[in-house]
Amino acid sequence: MSQISALETKVPALLGLLEGKSIEESLTLLAAQFPGQIAFSSSLGIEDQLITHYIFENNLPIRVFSLDTGRLFNETYNLLHKTNEHYGKKIEVYFPQHEAVEQMVTEKGTLSFYASVENRKQCCFIRKVEPLKRALQGVQLWITGIRAEQSDARQELQLLEWDPGFQMIKYNPLLNWSFEAVREAVRQLHIPYNPLHDKGFVSIGCAPCTRAIAEGEDFRAGRWWWESDSKKECGLHAR
Repeated sequence: MSQISALETKVPALLGLLEGKSIEESLTLLAAQFPGQIAFSSSLGIEDQLITHYIFENNLPIRVFSLDTGRLFNETYNLLHKTNEHYGKKIEVYFPQHEAVEQMVTEKGTLSFYASVENRKQCCFIRKVEPLKRALQGVQLWITGIRAEQSDARQELQLLEWDPGFQMIKYNPLLNWSFEAVREAVRQLHIPYNPLHDKGFVSIGCAPCTRAIAEGEDFRAGRWWWESDSKKECGLHAR
């Protein structure tokens, strides 16, 4: 049995360990199961701020990192600084490889992602997927802040599952939470969050690719709104 397949077989037992546990208890258990091999990827969205709070407030031995695509909102950069100051800890930051960005922008321009889905996916890969792969090196359990109601594709995810693309276990602690439940928890715990969430932004990514949504619109409508597919993903959580 290979190391990878052996890791995959741990999922059912881990699910049993987490049954009936709070997120904080689950994170503590998983950190003990994967010492030095567990990490949380934060986009600094409101969901991720809640998970960051659970990790930092309890001093859990879990790496917290974020991807700086070079195209984020100023509010996001301000929140990164504010979060580090609030908890007295540092979120690791990963950047895209500058050579790949330079070549793409030189060849296709600064707004190539508007021209085609292929161009947009190329931009997402260079600015997000490749840095994520570097950030996850040596990791066996990856924690995310994704929720099922964010898109049709994410409704297929499980609380704890095997990610065949990245060949590791993925834990989605907020999978079944509503956006309103997350907001209320953040309010009660006095967690810093991006003020764009108060302006109709439910999902906050790169500035040129994110807009606020109107009441009744799909959660994913604010991301790559010029594309029609409701299963839009950047490649980080594609199945």
